[in-house]
Amino acid sequence: MSEGFFAGAMFLTLLVLIFSGYPVAFALAGVALLFIPIGIGFDFFGPSLLQALPQSVFATMENYTLLAVPYFVFMGNMLERSGLAEDLLKTMGQVFGPLRGGLALSVVAVGTLLAAATGVIGATVVTMGLISLPVMLRYGYSKYLATGVIAASGTLGQIIPPSVVLIVLADQLSISVGDLFRGSLLPGLILAGMYAVYVIIVALFRPQAAPALPPSERPENMRRLLLRVLLVMLPPLLLIMVVLGSIFLGIATPTEAGAFGALGAVILAALNGRLKLKTLIETMDGTLRLTAMVLMILIGSRAFSLVFRGFNGDLWIEDLLTNLPGGEIGFLLLANLAIFILGFFIDFFEIAFIVLPLLAPAAQILGIDPVWFGVLIAMNLQTSFLTPPFGFALFYLRGVTPPPITTTDIYRGVVPFICIQILGLLAVYFYPQLVHVLIR
Repeated sequence: MSEGFFAGAMFLTLLVLIFSGYPVAFALAGVALLFIPIGIGFDFFGPSLLQALPQSVFATMENYTLLAVPYFVFMGNMLERSGLAEDLLKTMGQVFGPLRGGLALSVVAVGTLLAAATGVIGATVVTMGLISLPVMLRYGYSKYLATGVIAASGTLGQIIPPSVVLIVLADQLSISVGDLFRGSLLPGLILAGMYAVYVIIVALFRPQAAPALPPSERPENMRRLLLRVLLVMLPPLLLIMVVLGSIFLGIATPTEAGAFGALGAVILAALNGRLKLKTLIETMDGTLRLTAMVLMILIGSRAFSLVFRGFNGDLWIEDLLTNLPGGEIGFLLLANLAIFILGFFIDFFEIAFIVLPLLAPAAQILGIDPVWFGVLIAMNLQTSFLTPPFGFALFYLRGVTPPPITTTDIYRGVVPFICIQILGLLAVYFYPQLVHVLIR
């Protein structure tokens, strides 16, 4: 039997284990360990491969770029648990409420701010679902628009920096995190703008689906409201500007900026009188869990890739992808279609760690700009949060929706926003300057 047969068998075994619900980190490592004796027995590689395995793991643990992950996760968790999202939602709801579709626009605005301030998608969706959804339903909003805009806006933390996913993509593509942050900022803001435009169109042509707040619910003292807007928005905006600005200007590395952001989040919580021991413990616990998950998947993927390369599977995939009909266009079409379809079933981290190492060498051979390719992949991965049946944002939102809202209602609500994301993906493809404008 040939090397290609065993490489294909490895990949097929991995997919079977993942789709059966087996934890992806252990599936990756387990498949690697299963096929090592097969490779040695059939003389495809020697026992020396076992020596390279711990070296690969230690190289992963020494990766300075990945050190930014726990810092940004801590920053996001602290800002979420200190009540930032709740303050922003209530304030923005009062600002935009008098407009038709105003509550939905406030969700988009807050989702964008939280994406740049926290990047914690699950917490953002849950918080907006708990606070905004009951209010929107109470005042007559369409349940499809309400659930769709909350789920979609909550996923903007995937593409708007600082994003943990962008850090992982930069590591996998061997490019600068700062460049990927700069490249993804404008496409992310454009995507948020497209959500807002959709809400405005719905409000214009279907006013009953997105009514304005009744006069009795509108703020009376506009001066006090303006002061509240400044007090609520200014601190997180300053933190965002300092963290991202230091990266964009080259003053600090993403890891250093992340450390400063984590400290800044603690200071903001303390200034608001919300830095309690319980909050700190919950923040550290959430940070530890997510960071450990990311690193376990990464270690498993390194083990899998090492054995996969032992069977020359990387060369087989590389040859297949670089010789597709249409060259670069054929490769990009297949890569994005595969990621989009996988997003229906598995998590974005799993896609990044399993699929991207197979795509990156072929993209390099074809001469595709790695930063543009990374932004393209990031926007595509964002759809994995919204696509049924296993979109994580859908599950987060379903967990906090009132009984009248069904899972089918949420699925129907996100369809227009999935279409908007596809339009955003096409915009990045046809207009690469959207990515490059802040890099040059």
